[in-house]
Amino acid sequence: MKIICKKSDLVKGVSIVSKAVPSKTTMPILECILIDATTDIIKFTANDMELGIETVVEGEITEKGLIAIDAKIFSEIVRKLPDNEVVIETQPNLQTLITCEKAKFNISGKSGEEFSYLPYIEKENPVELSQFTLKEIIRQTIFTISDHDSNKLMTGELFEISDNILKLIALDGHRISIRKVELSSSYDNTKVIVPGKTLIEVSKILSGEVESKVDIYFTSNHIVFEFDQTVVVSRLIEGEYFRIEQMLSSDYETKVTINKREMLSCIDRATLLVKEGDKKPIIINIGDGSMELKIQSQLGSMNEEIFITKEGKDLLIGFNPKFLMDALRVIDDEEVDIYLTNAKAPCFIRDEKESYIYLILPVNFNAVV
Repeated sequence: MKIICKKSDLVKGVSIVSKAVPSKTTMPILECILIDATTDIIKFTANDMELGIETVVEGEITEKGLIAIDAKIFSEIVRKLPDNEVVIETQPNLQTLITCEKAKFNISGKSGEEFSYLPYIEKENPVELSQFTLKEIIRQTIFTISDHDSNKLMTGELFEISDNILKLIALDGHRISIRKVELSSSYDNTKVIVPGKTLIEVSKILSGEVESKVDIYFTSNHIVFEFDQTVVVSRLIEGEYFRIEQMLSSDYETKVTINKREMLSCIDRATLLVKEGDKKPIIINIGDGSMELKIQSQLGSMNEEIFITKEGKDLLIGFNPKFLMDALRVIDDEEVDIYLTNAKAPCFIRDEKESYIYLILPVNFNAVV
């Protein structure tokens, strides 16, 4: 095999597929990137058996072939080469010569025949949406997934399609994030649980441009994202997702409308007094026309008032400040509506259309202050 590519194209291709190279594996071949130049295009592939990524790399093929190269070494070499054309050439003994200007590397490769290709997926009826939309709705929900494997379902997000509505739901036992978007067409009803790791990596690769599209395909075991000459295939998480409908009550006794930036800045200032790992709640005292936020820790105390519009009863309630900040950070609205019932019931931050809903459980601050 012999291919000639620009360094910038190689760097881009390697950075895309490297996201599917496992950090630990008992199969050395999976630590490689497959360079496939057996057809008229150059394809890079990586696969950790849960997540697989394949992308087309611009370049010239002067001799067709196939080689698997250690991803870490290949990535570091490519990044540090001069900004010029790179020639990658394999020898019959699988040694691979990488040349750029006066720099020459000779590294060992592995037979491409041993590589685990991406599973074949029959692609029918893709769900199409803009890369911008997909990147945004992942950003606005992904922070709520659990990073503990003790409950596998919580490490993923529910993708639910009903007619022309796509809904993403994530939860970690303390909070729920829901984002709802309208699709340009109607589709078959679908419910799948997508691993959080997959969504994080997909969102990193997406360009985020409104004009650029992404096609999503579903099977019983896999989800496929196809965009910009890149294909991402991921296994789904098996099982039935949590039934959260009964938790999403529209009843409330207190409604607060507040400037989002002011509230976020205030909580951010308050957390200066909280050491990392310290579970100090922020206490919110809602009265007529103002909301007082207080925090107390070993380092000191802080309180601040913010003007609000209030409907309903006064309320004293405590929250994990991080949970409030995570939700407020991803909301683009200037003002947010917060719905509360009592000091022990969850609060809801949602817009009128319910295109986003953030449910956050309160904490019993009497026990911890």
